[in-house]
Amino acid sequence: MATIDQQFVEYIVKTLVNNPDKVEVERTIDEKGVLLTLTVDPEDIGRVIGKRGVTAQAIRVLLRALGTKQDARFNLKIVNTDGDEGVSRSEKVVEEEDVEGEEEDEGNDEEEENSSELAEKTRAELADLDDLDI
Repeated sequence: MATIDQQFVEYIVKTLVNNPDKVEVERTIDEKGVLLTLTVDPEDIGRVIGKRGVTAQAIRVLLRALGTKQDARFNLKIVNTDGDEGVSRSEKVVEEEDVEGEEEDEGNDEEEENSSELAEKTRAELADLDDLDI
C-alpha cells in the first residue's frame, strides 16, 4: 500500500503527463530521511521537470509542505529510463535535490524572485488543496 507522500507525488505527476500509467514512485528510508524516486516515460520527462526545472521545483515545494505537516524530511529523485544506449534498461538520474536543503546558487536575482513568486503561488494553491483526500 502506498503512503500518503507516494500518493501525493503520484497524483500530481499523473495529472501532468501523457502516459500516467507509466508513472512510478518508489519510497525508501535512510538516515537522510525519505527518498522518493520518480520514474516516468521518457516522453514525459520534460513535462515533469519543466522549463528551468520550475515544475520539478514546484513539486518539491509541495512535498516540503507535506513533510512539514508529517514531520518528515523528503528527497525527490527524478529518473529517466531510456533503453537507447545498448543496455536493456539504463537509469539516468535527471534531477535530484534535497527538498529541505538550501540551493547553492550564486546566480541570478531574477531567478530567485521568480522562484519566490512560484513558492507563494504554490503555497496558495496548497492551501486550497489542503482538504484533498488522497
